[in-house]
Amino acid sequence: MRLRGGAAAAVVLVFAVAGCKAETTAGSGGPEESGGSGAALTAAKSLTVKGRAPKTGYDRDRFGTAWADTDSNECDTRDDILKRDLEDVKFTSGDCKVSYGVLQSDPYSGKEVTYRRGRSQVDIDHMVALSDAWQKGAKYWAAGKRIALANDPLNLLAVDASTNRSKGDGDTATWLPPNKAYRCTYVAAQVAVKKKYDLWVTAAEKSAMEKVLSGCAGQKLPTGGNPTAAPPRFHAD
Repeated sequence: MRLRGGAAAAVVLVFAVAGCKAETTAGSGGPEESGGSGAALTAAKSLTVKGRAPKTGYDRDRFGTAWADTDSNECDTRDDILKRDLEDVKFTSGDCKVSYGVLQSDPYSGKEVTYRRGRSQVDIDHMVALSDAWQKGAKYWAAGKRIALANDPLNLLAVDASTNRSKGDGDTATWLPPNKAYRCTYVAAQVAVKKKYDLWVTAAEKSAMEKVLSGCAGQKLPTGGNPTAAPPRFHAD
């Protein structure tokens, strides 16, 4: 996955996957590919398999205020991702609030999409949907970890809104981008997020991940993003 447009400052993270102790944070870092050829498939095979837990108790507020500035760069997370993923970016003032930009090749549909603030055809997608995460481990986390997941650039992508709405809270077993050329990258990103945050997968989901990644056996595993615990000043209901 490459950084596009006005790329946000890179973050160097040193962490252990799953429980994750992270060192250093400086801005909203995008994903970087690492781990060597085939790392995504290897990581998918290592994910814990369990059944989907009930959705009982899920609420978006359990993941904190939407687009919280958890990386403390004085821009909200949504604008960070718009700056990272759009081309020809313009701002309402300063260099934070994005007023215009072009998604030159939407990852999910392959088409060009124009972003205009207030009339947006662009969504910021949680590649691992928050509801899906809730049913696969996040229900039992401390609030700080849920807030971190909701605002982690590793899990976020600017995409065509109409295509994204068909996804809902689907996992790899139930939804893949219509743009087949992006499927390996998309699944690798979901694997990376689930491994980083120690989320489990269903048997059907793991099978679907392995099927996709077996078709691109050299796919690397995205890394980076933010620490797996938000600063203590952030709270969730």
